[in-house]
Amino acid sequence: MTTKFAKVPISALPLPPPSHILTHNLTPDPNEPTPSDFIHNVLQNRPSIQRRARLLPGEAHFTYVSPMPLEFPYQVPPIPPSETDTVDKAAYIEKWLRAHEATIPAETSPSPNGLTKWVSQVRDEKRVLVGLSETCLRDCLPHLDVGDAFAVLGRPALVPSSSDSNSEIGAEAGEEARVGDLGQDADTSPAARVRQELVDVLSGHAVLMSADGQGYAPWSLRYSGHQFGSWAGQLGDGRAMSILSTLHPVERGVTYELQLKGAGRTPFSRTADGLAVLRSSIREFLCSEAMHALSIPTTRSLSLVYLPELPVIRERIERACIFTRVAESFIRIGNFEALSPPTKMFFFGGGQQDADYDASRILGEYIVKKVLKLETVNVDAGDAWGKVLVFEVTRRNARMVAAWQAYGFMHGVINTDNVSIMGLTIDYGPYAFMDVFDPYHICNHSDSEGRYAYMHQPNMIVYACRALLNALAPLIGAEISLGNKAVKQGWAADVSSDTFQSWRTTALEETQSEMERILQETCAVEYNHLLRKRLALRLKVDTDQSAIFQPLLDMMERQRLDFHGTFRKLSGFRRGMVRDGEERGGRTHDLGAFVGGLLQGTPEPDQLDYARATEEWLEWLENYADRIDREASEWAGEPDYDAARERAVKAANPRFVLRQWLLEEVIKKVETDPMTGRRVLAKVMEMACSPFEPWGAEGDDTPDSALDPEIREERRYCGMGEKRLLGFQCSCSS
Repeated sequence: MTTKFAKVPISALPLPPPSHILTHNLTPDPNEPTPSDFIHNVLQNRPSIQRRARLLPGEAHFTYVSPMPLEFPYQVPPIPPSETDTVDKAAYIEKWLRAHEATIPAETSPSPNGLTKWVSQVRDEKRVLVGLSETCLRDCLPHLDVGDAFAVLGRPALVPSSSDSNSEIGAEAGEEARVGDLGQDADTSPAARVRQELVDVLSGHAVLMSADGQGYAPWSLRYSGHQFGSWAGQLGDGRAMSILSTLHPVERGVTYELQLKGAGRTPFSRTADGLAVLRSSIREFLCSEAMHALSIPTTRSLSLVYLPELPVIRERIERACIFTRVAESFIRIGNFEALSPPTKMFFFGGGQQDADYDASRILGEYIVKKVLKLETVNVDAGDAWGKVLVFEVTRRNARMVAAWQAYGFMHGVINTDNVSIMGLTIDYGPYAFMDVFDPYHICNHSDSEGRYAYMHQPNMIVYACRALLNALAPLIGAEISLGNKAVKQGWAADVSSDTFQSWRTTALEETQSEMERILQETCAVEYNHLLRKRLALRLKVDTDQSAIFQPLLDMMERQRLDFHGTFRKLSGFRRGMVRDGEERGGRTHDLGAFVGGLLQGTPEPDQLDYARATEEWLEWLENYADRIDREASEWAGEPDYDAARERAVKAANPRFVLRQWLLEEVIKKVETDPMTGRRVLAKVMEMACSPFEPWGAEGDDTPDSALDPEIREERRYCGMGEKRLLGFQCSCSS
């Protein structure tokens, strides 16, 4: 039965109850204590407090902040020479900022959710919608009305199609013309107004806020962390702002948070501009949904709004883009590290507050009850929760990193502030999917020592979970001393340093080894489960890792074979290729052709010892056939065992992979011409969200030249690309 619910514009999305809104449960920056104070005092009188880098007071979990994507350093006009002696320079800056902040209500009455749209006096930058995710809308925000947004974006296509009617092309051209230089729409139809409001809110042009009741305003989180193994002090959401949270209309108790990335400076921006470029935004937009399609835990992608008139200086001058991502929570391990930092730690950075252990308690209780929703403990009844939280975060991140390894995903920067408390892949920077299998591959060109290389990723999750345990160790030790009861408000007040050290020592002694056992065991179980799935093996056999999985990976490494392509090609393996040859005393033609097809997966055929490689494959395929025979009973209900296995392998191994060469090409197309490039972007998103489909007429021997141009381009996009881009290392710059 299909559940029906009303779709509403973004300004009318229903808010969760106060008990599930982060800003109503955690501690705000006391300089901005309430949404009312933020709206009527900070934005009106001292807006610079949210734009300048500063350390938040130690008890604060977050600060209110409003989107304001502007070139930084801000282009403030100089004071006229005749007034330099009379004008208060600080007040002059505050006045300039106030004019650019969202200080004017754009409507006379609030939406049904109590929120009002606020806009700036002067900002009206060009804003162009270049991406919108159907899968994120379907899964997370099915009640969000986007108006005619998909019609404006156009039909997803890699190449212009001759089947496009003149009327369709004309309609799209007219739509693009109506957008105009300001990025605003002259069309006043209801669908256009809904879409324009969506673009305005997701570009930071309009801000949804309320000063009434408990109030509501956007926020950025405070966190600290270890970066490349070194303590970095306060970090925080330097360019991320959560603008809205809403209840899922069907999934009971599930709340999703919408967060803008690249919407301007916050107190956590340090020396940066708070912006994001189109290049990196496209990468995260595509990869988040691609990861979800592979069943890898991840934050989700909602939209891309391009700001073509806003320059951003990176290695070159680029243009700004605001990316909207969605998750149930964006809290990280670094949020706990900010409240219970390591002691006696020298570091280069923006500073670090002293520990605030009661703030750590407040954060932990909120996460246990409202974010992770752990039913094994009753915090309100006084159950100890510290260990339970650490173990749950460990399990979730173990499953996540196991999926990374099984699908050849490399994050690139697994700093502790980039590790989600929910076990979600978060903060896509210099990521990559494996091309030619290389366990030592480093996808981040800033990672000169290979700390975050593919093979080291599980160890980096161990490191991050240890950081979480270290941050919570005093609290866990205190709970143990109370007979496994939860600590209460003021639990750390007037406690001697010796007692603190005793609590920490006890917690580490009783928790660390169990935490690491859980992580290693969970990761191994999940990794083996996923590799069995990729090879269509249903039985759990203890020797699979040593007898099947590792020998396969070792072969790929020695023979420099494409990781995903090899798994996909194994769908064509039939037991009869080996068994028929055994009966006839030799190798079948089909087996030889099959192995030859596997060996075509190397980009360096002239360096491959084909005779040796063939023998290695024959030996492995013999073992694989034996392993398949062991579970024939598991497939007894299938009329065609081999065909069923082929379907299972193809359903677990992507035909389409977001390779580096492909991302670079798509980025260039959108940068060159956003209006036509966004149709290519939409098609790539479509392929990424359905990666197991036989794109490009897979299995069809029709020559490329005889294929429909769109199908031919799909086939190219499913290939390995140019050799020079294999193993491409991406920049951290975004």
